[in-house]
Amino acid sequence: MKRTFISDIKEAGIEEVLLKGWVHKIRSFKDFAFVLLRDKSGVVQLVVTDCEKLKTLKQEAAVEVLGEVVENDKAPGGIEVNVRKLTVVGKTHYELMPFSINGKEIEASLEKQLDYRTISLRRPDKRAVFKIQEEIVEAFRNYLREKNFSEIHTPKIIASETEGGSEVFTVNYFERRTFLAQSPQFYKQMMVGAGFERVFEIGHAYRAELHNTWRHLNEYVSLDVEMGFIKDENDLMDLEEGFIKHLFSHLKKTCKKELDRYKITLPDIDKIPRITLSDAQEILLKEFDKKSPVGNIDAQGEILFSKYIKEKYDSDFVFLTKYPSSKRPVYTMPDDTFEGMTKSFDLIYKGLEITTGGQRIHDYKELKENMIKFGCSPEDFDFYVESFKYGMPPHGGFAIGLERITMKILDLDNIRLATLLPRDVNRITP
Repeated sequence: MKRTFISDIKEAGIEEVLLKGWVHKIRSFKDFAFVLLRDKSGVVQLVVTDCEKLKTLKQEAAVEVLGEVVENDKAPGGIEVNVRKLTVVGKTHYELMPFSINGKEIEASLEKQLDYRTISLRRPDKRAVFKIQEEIVEAFRNYLREKNFSEIHTPKIIASETEGGSEVFTVNYFERRTFLAQSPQFYKQMMVGAGFERVFEIGHAYRAELHNTWRHLNEYVSLDVEMGFIKDENDLMDLEEGFIKHLFSHLKKTCKKELDRYKITLPDIDKIPRITLSDAQEILLKEFDKKSPVGNIDAQGEILFSKYIKEKYDSDFVFLTKYPSSKRPVYTMPDDTFEGMTKSFDLIYKGLEITTGGQRIHDYKELKENMIKFGCSPEDFDFYVESFKYGMPPHGGFAIGLERITMKILDLDNIRLATLLPRDVNRITP
């Protein structure tokens, strides 16, 4: 008999089913037991009358079940399965679970949950996070493909830093000192110039930052975009605004159960406000008596400013624009209307930066001059700079942190909850 997933039992409309999954919970009575069976799609109640089999049954054993489907309004989902045959196909070998996973909450610290990640992820609510994340990636890919973008895959072992600074991991590459990529920045620009024009990548990025906070990781998934033949950075913000609208519409269709589980109602997105950094700093000072660091706003400032935007514009999102050249990478296009500023932006979502982007310098001579001005040697980046000799169009892009946007969509309080297997300053396993 062909296997039926639990979520498909009702729709299948058959009297007898073959189910496969894990023993989620056992409630024993004198002559029978209710056994909750869990697979990737849901949980169903089994009625088991084989008392000898029940003696050998243990929570989290992997089993196959053949049984009859019957309606029962009191059972989860309104149905249950009277078991004719139950076979243990994956025995358990533990004396005590590291923590219970079938209660309302896991009574264990986050660190312990991460130590036993394959156990904590057996909970449907923990795994629901990654259904949301899966659909974010799907929406990102589909949205860009519809706009004639090409998906690319760039190297993660690189010869030179892309973002500058010292926050890079070094790799001993056949006795040569190389780095783990902080982003695919150089390569996605090069592919625009190579004729792809519009590219995106979904890949890992690495930052050797010593932060150990609720919002920082040392390895994360970056949703990167680069687009040629733009007018200015507003084209990029228009593109991302369109993606956010598409994403929320997509999640409402594909993840209703997961959103309901976290009591999340996604709003309809209209126009995302665009406010210059200098104006945002003035608002923070005036409304909250909050001083900002030079050329930026800090984490607390992002939270306070988002509160202001929510009250004034009823928006969870805001674009911060016009960052100073000193706070942006060497390839960022200077702004020709605001001296010392750049055609760049961040997207803040519910008090957290989830995107950095902007227009890039596309002229060969201007790029070389800017690199020298920043104290960089263009010769160290020949493979990148050379591609600008041959007619590079005006272009720009942005990158969205996958874990950050997942965390904020579900109002999680720690980015590690939105990360399958986190890597931070203290964690390199599992």
